[in-house]
Amino acid sequence: MQPDYLINTFSTIDRRPKASTLWETAHLLGFPAAMWRLPNQLDKHLIVSFDEVLPRVSADLDELPAGFLVSPFDNLAGTAPTNTSDGIITKNSDQTLFLRADIQAVFSEINKAQSTTHTNTTADAATADAFWQRVSAQLANQSARPSIQNDVTPLPDPEGQADYVRNVALAVEAMQRGEFRKVVLSRTKRVVFTDAPNAVALFDKLCAAYPTAFVSAISIPEKGQIWISATPERLVSMDANGIFKTASLAGTQSAFEPDGTPKRPAEAMWSQKEIEEQAIVSRYIIECFKKIRLREYLEEGPKTLIAGNLMHLSTCFTVDTHAVRYPQLGTVMLRLLHPTSAVCGMPRDVAFQFIGQHETHNRELYSGFVGPVNISTNNEGQESDLFVHIRCMKLEGNMATLYAGAGLTEDSVPEREWQETEMKCHTLLNIMMNDE
Repeated sequence: MQPDYLINTFSTIDRRPKASTLWETAHLLGFPAAMWRLPNQLDKHLIVSFDEVLPRVSADLDELPAGFLVSPFDNLAGTAPTNTSDGIITKNSDQTLFLRADIQAVFSEINKAQSTTHTNTTADAATADAFWQRVSAQLANQSARPSIQNDVTPLPDPEGQADYVRNVALAVEAMQRGEFRKVVLSRTKRVVFTDAPNAVALFDKLCAAYPTAFVSAISIPEKGQIWISATPERLVSMDANGIFKTASLAGTQSAFEPDGTPKRPAEAMWSQKEIEEQAIVSRYIIECFKKIRLREYLEEGPKTLIAGNLMHLSTCFTVDTHAVRYPQLGTVMLRLLHPTSAVCGMPRDVAFQFIGQHETHNRELYSGFVGPVNISTNNEGQESDLFVHIRCMKLEGNMATLYAGAGLTEDSVPEREWQETEMKCHTLLNIMMNDE
């Protein structure tokens, strides 16, 4: 349930803590933090959790307090839930991380004076006092950081392309034998910075570059990791009026002509392979609706969606949960959908097994899901917005690991799929290559 909040007031507008101040304070104290900006919106949000080790929870949108969920790819539905002492529902096999909103801030990009910061009244008072004292100290001593050239150097991976192309060829052969219909194979690209990058600066750059994406930065001190993403793919949303949304997104091409001019979405040409790939994801969602005998939904698409330097095919599905009397639809569909065929394959279990046998890296949080849950929206009620965690990278000190995958069907051409993953990596790499 949504907790009550107390507003921390600062004497003047320019003394109010910026996102960078709250983020750095959380980092110094070893607390997890998450920043995000929803698609087609301007306001930026930040929460800080006082849990130095994050609880692993069941992703139950109807029971969790306000916070932020982070799930790994390998997180299939498991055993029956149990209650912990603090009321958070967990499952033995669940690995979804939960950042409780002990500190919550909203930064208005239109009217800076409307930026607000809150402390959860259920948070530990002594910890909250220590946090705000550190914030005040930083505000008193803050000074403009000098601009530092932070060069980015890709690490060589001489066998990477050959290995990926070979695995794609094996997947195509398996699909041609009828073993499965689709699988998503991913790869990584590693780069090194001359110094640990400024996560808040990267987050702000992604917000400016990709206004239609869900942009997030998540600091997980217990893992020594910061994850940053600009994902175009909505998994599950529930707004304050009980409207449920999900989307199928697949098929990829450059958003630019060879001469660099932008393509017109209405004139985008899609191959049969790309159309079928996207249709598989849409059918997967419809099959999930059928499992729970839900027939009253609105399907819109497929339409061409621009996501930064790429174009995709997307279909949106909407349900009025009040009209169908299904208030738990968000939680139920989340468990049915993840991992979707857009990041795993069809049939899911067979594709999941193939991924485990042929990908040499651990996906970790890549292709899981991330997003805020039960966050108040302008006193109009609570909203949850979860997105598939793609177009993401993992920061560990001055090392960054980028993740990208390609949806494969029996018509896939291995070399083209490699090029698709290269384009996806450049969604973030282009931002990092610019000066901070």
